[in-house]
Amino acid sequence: MQHRTVSEVMTHNVVTVTPSASFKDIARLFADDDVSAVPVVDENRRPLGVVSEADLLGATAGLPDPEGRWAGARSLPRADGQEPAETAAQLMTSPAITAQPGWNLVETARTMHRKGVKRLPVTDETGRLVGIVSRSDLLRPFLRGDSAIRDEIEHDVLSGTLGLAPDTVRVAVAEGVVTLTGRVDERADIPVIVRLCRSVDGVVALHESIDHAHGNLALDVEPPG
Repeated sequence: MQHRTVSEVMTHNVVTVTPSASFKDIARLFADDDVSAVPVVDENRRPLGVVSEADLLGATAGLPDPEGRWAGARSLPRADGQEPAETAAQLMTSPAITAQPGWNLVETARTMHRKGVKRLPVTDETGRLVGIVSRSDLLRPFLRGDSAIRDEIEHDVLSGTLGLAPDTVRVAVAEGVVTLTGRVDERADIPVIVRLCRSVDGVVALHESIDHAHGNLALDVEPPG
């Protein structure tokens, strides 16, 4: 079994800015390059932070007047009393939360969720920027066809990893939802089969109805009273 890594789904040609880039420079990049965020890098391409559309919007205020007309955008004073944010160094969210090229997609998704971010700059072992991975990139494995998912489960998991004879466990896949049926020797094998099959890239959900010939005593005996 081989799971996709960040290096396989990330964007390699990353649009970046320097700390001195102006507000308008960044807004223009967003429009011209159709991106919603850019890493801010130093002279060695090491990420210092990220400027997103939310950061730009957070640095401006444009509220309707009482008659509902748009008043236009203006720079807001910073909470610390300093001058309004005008450059990438002032606008960026920092420090940059980064990923590694060899991370698996589950680990990456958990980091994004835990940190509350939509994308992660990807750095090599020296800390230099080599790509950027977004939430949409992490969804790419779910575009895999049902036949590819079924083949991997049958050949790589059930036969290759678990050594099960053909047709011991039958696999059906519809829209990424896997259904396992069949009969195995030991009841304790079932959760192992389920765990490995569920971890295959592109599996949305898994249902099993696998019978067993022999049960583990600890699993079969009802607790007293």
